[in-house]
Amino acid sequence: MTSSILFNITTFIYLGSMFLFFIFMFSKTKISGSAGIAAAAAGLIVQSAAIILRWKESYDMGFGHAPLSNLYESVVFFAWTIVLIYIYLDFRYRYRVIGAFVMPFALLAMAWAQLGLNDGIQPLVPALQSDWLLYHVITCFLGYAAFAVACGISIMYLIKASSEAEGEKGAGSGLLSMFPPVRVLDDLNYRAIMIGFPLLTLGIITGAVWANYAWGTYWSWDPKETWSLIVWFIYAAFLHARITKGWVGKRAAWLSIIGFAATIFCYLGVNLLLSGLHSYGGGK
Repeated sequence: MTSSILFNITTFIYLGSMFLFFIFMFSKTKISGSAGIAAAAAGLIVQSAAIILRWKESYDMGFGHAPLSNLYESVVFFAWTIVLIYIYLDFRYRYRVIGAFVMPFALLAMAWAQLGLNDGIQPLVPALQSDWLLYHVITCFLGYAAFAVACGISIMYLIKASSEAEGEKGAGSGLLSMFPPVRVLDDLNYRAIMIGFPLLTLGIITGAVWANYAWGTYWSWDPKETWSLIVWFIYAAFLHARITKGWVGKRAAWLSIIGFAATIFCYLGVNLLLSGLHSYGGGK
């Protein structure tokens, strides 16, 4: 059994989990919701085993590094963190229908990694040969994952709030009756961002320390660094507006979605479209 096979199995499990959540949303059968979260948890376990196995395979090949060093490995890890954060929120709040809006993110990441990226294990470039790689990547991607969950919740909020504003019957019955109340969705969006923001902050700090170790400077205004700061300011603005100005509802939901779009550009757009010190992360 290789890590690639386990990652493929994970992808199909996440696909099944997503469909189970869709069935739950449309049919309102509790067993499908329970099966959906069970499948997500099973996929997380299989993917965890795959990540550990890939780490071992790296040592067997003589490279010996954590599987976080290239685009394929980071996309796979991103999917893992999304499911981890979602399962944590489900454990806390038990709103199963959110899985229908979060699991697609994890599935798309895994499908892209398995079908569109080079999964070869490669030696680390000199700049990555540091324990700070582990600290920086883990904190950043846990933050990214929390923002992905917040984005999914914000989409749910906008759908339900728009239906309620138009006085549609579906807002209180049928499909939308499966959605949590808008005030709950708004609060969950805030709570997810409250998880992600300090993690992103830690990611930027560990990245600065790592940059000083690798390049002799804490900050060089590299495109990746600049965009990570933009993302930080967007979510800082969200929290500031929420706490001091009472921003809730649609404005908060849209800002959450914009923040996640900026996060994706920071993660993928900068690596694939712009050149800089982080260009090594964009290799296919």
